[in-house]
Amino acid sequence: MRSKMISAGLLAATMIAPCVVMPATAGAQSWLNNQIHHRQQTKNTWRNVAIGAGALGVYGLLRHDPTLAIVGGAGALYSLSRYEHDRHSQSQMQRARAAYFSRPYFYRNGVRYHRRTVHRNGQTYYQFVRG
Repeated sequence: MRSKMISAGLLAATMIAPCVVMPATAGAQSWLNNQIHHRQQTKNTWRNVAIGAGALGVYGLLRHDPTLAIVGGAGALYSLSRYEHDRHSQSQMQRARAAYFSRPYFYRNGVRYHRRTVHRNGQTYYQFVRG
């Protein structure tokens, strides 16, 4: 039984370790874009962990090992729950970003900022400048 627990732990560690260690890259236009990008990375990580944990649960079922099946199933359910939470949160961020950039101007600390369209390298960007 002890060797099964050790093998289950090692299998789970090899599935989860790459997802946890992977660095998140940030090359977005603004702070909000960085947050959306980070949320997407986190969402992908939880999806991958759910797939790995589900595979562990199936492996436990095939080997008639209830410990692996329960640990894998519980891990998959938890990961799917976090994935859905991040998916919902990302949608809220994208709606906030769309609302922010749909305005022609806004005020911050009593200063008015105007939206300008900038074209660079064939891409269209928006920026707010003091008006």
